[in-house]
Amino acid sequence: MAGLTAMEKKLAEYKCNTNEAIQLKLVRFPEELEDDNTTFNPEYSHQVFGDDEVAFGYKGLKILLYYIAGNLSTLFRIEYTSKVNEKFDCVEADDVESKIREIIPPGFCTNTDDFVSLLEKEVNFKPFGTLLHTYSVHNEEAGDDITYQIYKADMTCPGFQEYHERLQTFLMWFIETASFIDVDDERWNYFLVFEKYNKDGATLFATVGYMTVYNYYVYPDKTRPRVSQMLILPPFQGEGHGAQLLETVHRYYMSSPTVLDITAEDPSENYVKLRDFVLVKLCKDLFCFSPGRLMQGFSQEMVVEAQQKLKINKQHARRVYEILRLRATDMGDAEQSRSYRLDIKRRLIGPYKKKQRELAKMRRCLRPEELTNQLNQIDLNMQHEQLEESFQQLVSDYRRVLERLAQA
Repeated sequence: MAGLTAMEKKLAEYKCNTNEAIQLKLVRFPEELEDDNTTFNPEYSHQVFGDDEVAFGYKGLKILLYYIAGNLSTLFRIEYTSKVNEKFDCVEADDVESKIREIIPPGFCTNTDDFVSLLEKEVNFKPFGTLLHTYSVHNEEAGDDITYQIYKADMTCPGFQEYHERLQTFLMWFIETASFIDVDDERWNYFLVFEKYNKDGATLFATVGYMTVYNYYVYPDKTRPRVSQMLILPPFQGEGHGAQLLETVHRYYMSSPTVLDITAEDPSENYVKLRDFVLVKLCKDLFCFSPGRLMQGFSQEMVVEAQQKLKINKQHARRVYEILRLRATDMGDAEQSRSYRLDIKRRLIGPYKKKQRELAKMRRCLRPEELTNQLNQIDLNMQHEQLEESFQQLVSDYRRVLERLAQA
């Protein structure tokens, strides 16, 4: 703050971190409105408030976005302890309300009484679409098993479009590069996860998370479903719902003869780890992935069986092979360990070999000083170090998948 004028220091006090100011809730009971333990905050807010994720002009800013747990009817309110005014040399506070209104659909509540009235009608809410899968998760706190259900929906389901408009607002807070999809395109599929819970003797449903999948056309008569967005809401994360959802979606498409394979759009690191676990779980009992076959190396038979039975493409089948071969390999045995390491590194070395081919071309057409500059960028020792580092990181990732598989 050194060198700032008194006014600049004063104005700096009116900057609020929007990731902390935004307070989210999924409300089941009226008393939760005052319970801080049910509040959670965004991971990101840059798409609404800019790269700095700051709102200017307020002290003690709170941006309340409370959702009824099932149908996601919304309470939106702004609170603050102080706001800049005309005494600050015509400096204006950010229009926080307008920024939020750009992403939440109309029809939200602005006072608690209206919100509680809607909460009382929540018993009438039922999941949209067709039930695909039911599963349970043991809850230590409740000391009981909680039931969850996964549904497939589309925009023809009455009320679903309005519900989806409310649901997709969470993407802005939890997916770094999120964007809203074109719901008028009929090639979108929507998969929803709900928790069943009891309230005053009635069975109600709470929204847990969802996935959107776009069905791309593949000539001449196939489709390639591509996962676009996937989000498990923070109160439910770490309970295995993502794996249940992804496996259910895979099984849904596996039954279709027109589906070629299933992919994902710009998958995050966490999504790749989740996909590894789900695909390994699906493939481990296939004949081509039996231990004896794994030790013979990656084969075309693996590619074909994974694609035909599970709609898994070649790249993902290769990764599944590497994980399952690690499980079948005694890494304490020098020969088995060496064989595994060489097999993985042969794949990893592909980009480095490409560089070597490019270097051979350079030798024929570059002047000596230009060639020296390029050689400095292709240090063979460094390449070996990077290759070993990549291998060790992969093995570490693969071991985590196998640990989770052993617990499943």
